[in-house]
Amino acid sequence: MFTPAEFKNPEQELDRFQRRLAVAGGLVLFAFFLLFVRFFWLQVVQHEHYQTRAEDNRISLVPIVPNRGVIVDRNGMVLARNYSAYTLEITPGKVADLEAVITELAGVIDIQPKDRKRFRKLLEESKNFESLPIRTRLTDEEVARFIVQRFRFPGVDIKARLFRQYPQGDLASHALGYIGRVNDRDLGTIERNNAEDNYRGTEHFGKTGLEQKYEFELHGQTGFEQVEVDSGGRAVRVLERTAPVSGNNLVLTLDARLQQVVEKAFGKRRGALVAIDPSSGGILALVSMPGYDPNLFVDGINSQDWEILNTSEDKPMVNRALNGAYPPGSTFKPFMALAALEIGKRTPQQTISDPGFFNFGGHTFRDDKKGGHGIVDMYKSIVHSCDTYYYVLANDMGIDAISNFMRQLGLGSRTGVDIEGESEGVLPSQEWKKKRFRKPEQQKWYAGETISIGIGQGYNAYTPIQLAQATAAVASGGVIYRPHLVKHIENINTGERTPIEPQPLRTLPLKPANVEIIRQAMVGVNKEGTGARAFAGAEYVSAGKTGTAQVYSLKGAIYEHGKVIERLRDHALFIAYAPAEQPTIALAVLVENGGFGAQSAAPIARQVLDYWLLGKLPKEAAPEIEEAGEDD
Repeated sequence: MFTPAEFKNPEQELDRFQRRLAVAGGLVLFAFFLLFVRFFWLQVVQHEHYQTRAEDNRISLVPIVPNRGVIVDRNGMVLARNYSAYTLEITPGKVADLEAVITELAGVIDIQPKDRKRFRKLLEESKNFESLPIRTRLTDEEVARFIVQRFRFPGVDIKARLFRQYPQGDLASHALGYIGRVNDRDLGTIERNNAEDNYRGTEHFGKTGLEQKYEFELHGQTGFEQVEVDSGGRAVRVLERTAPVSGNNLVLTLDARLQQVVEKAFGKRRGALVAIDPSSGGILALVSMPGYDPNLFVDGINSQDWEILNTSEDKPMVNRALNGAYPPGSTFKPFMALAALEIGKRTPQQTISDPGFFNFGGHTFRDDKKGGHGIVDMYKSIVHSCDTYYYVLANDMGIDAISNFMRQLGLGSRTGVDIEGESEGVLPSQEWKKKRFRKPEQQKWYAGETISIGIGQGYNAYTPIQLAQATAAVASGGVIYRPHLVKHIENINTGERTPIEPQPLRTLPLKPANVEIIRQAMVGVNKEGTGARAFAGAEYVSAGKTGTAQVYSLKGAIYEHGKVIERLRDHALFIAYAPAEQPTIALAVLVENGGFGAQSAAPIARQVLDYWLLGKLPKEAAPEIEEAGEDD
């Protein structure tokens, strides 16, 4: 017998089923609605974003490094250029065991220990770059050998790269400078110039010299390729290309053949020479000896070569022409005489009697000529380099009067030459000494200190380029130009040249009669004075002044050149300009530890002027004159 509970109400069951079906259907519809909303969000609202991401996965933007600008001298001789070569490169992020891969690579391509050392150094310094070279300048045979076995080396590839080359080797190395791989300091410079986009893919940057100063002119404009890639990251085809724009060329005021003459004249001696066009400030030769080969730095210099350059007693990496500060010795005397004329402390006719010494404050300041020069006027004081005349003159003028006039000539201040890192030198004065020393007793200027200043000794210390600029000012009658190495910046695409106009820094209010007195005396130096032996038989009239600067204090002893060890011998100096009537070249020569200026520096100047004015080439390095007429 069935109870009432056992009977189901069909209508209630149907209603319950329909409600369940409605809920399930609603859930399904809601789920589809959510999917539709998501689909709409992705396909419509976010369409552009995801299309870009998809394209980014499919398309790679590859920077094309521009061809770096060429550097040529005033006559078109190429001093810096580029060439293309293959490099074997490793992308560290794609290689699990670098050492193992390099060892295995060495079985296919010749990889020397120096290559490994350079690679490790680049790995430490170049964290922001995708790939680093383990071998450069591969031969065609090496390229073919690797390509056959490329499948064995994921993360390793061959790339065609542009390399900088300095075809003249170490010629003018301190003027040109060199390039090297980009480091953190270079990245900071790039960021400060808002040039990050233009340096994508660029691996090299100017480090010194003109390569550094004109980096953003030489670099050019980076191009780009849109490359379609497959799932393995390999290029399939180029979709679009924006060509790079080559960097501008630099046309220099420098004469490479004159530079060669100077470097040959120096031979193995250390020193510097700067030659300037007095009418424009254009640098005709900028020499620092010894130099170095800038080609060593292009790929990243190896540790052995760097050790040699960095530890050499001759300091080949120091630009002596701009960074070396030396006492000017007797080359200071023409400037002292000109100062005396301008401020009225001397007339050309005033004389002194030179007994061979000058006593002051219980100290004896000796002349270089035993027994003295007798009766000396201004002309004779320059021609025969009389120290006593300038001891007396310096005492009469006082240190501040000397300092104020020399500052106008540019001594003791940077010239503004278009190379970074120029030294300021030392122009002594009472104010300078107060800033230089800490102790009050050291800050006081003593009158006796002025005496040695008059002959270019004491605290005096100037760079060769400052002496050349001051000499050019005398040659030009008082117009001082900013020395510069670049004559034109040339756009390689249009051929348009942007000249670097001569920049007169100032024109000194010198009396022409006073300048002429000094110029005549400097002509006398090379005709009948301390420079006469070096300029004997010259086919032109030149003006000059010899100089000798002490390296250490003699403390009353007599200097004997042959008995002093080489590194403690006096520095030899010479300043000159020619032709005397209408100068086209002014120069300053310094030979470190060369002894007397007439013996070592003047003969170099003679060879320079012979070439510049007559086209004569020296047969060998300038010989030292064993016996000079006078010491200076």
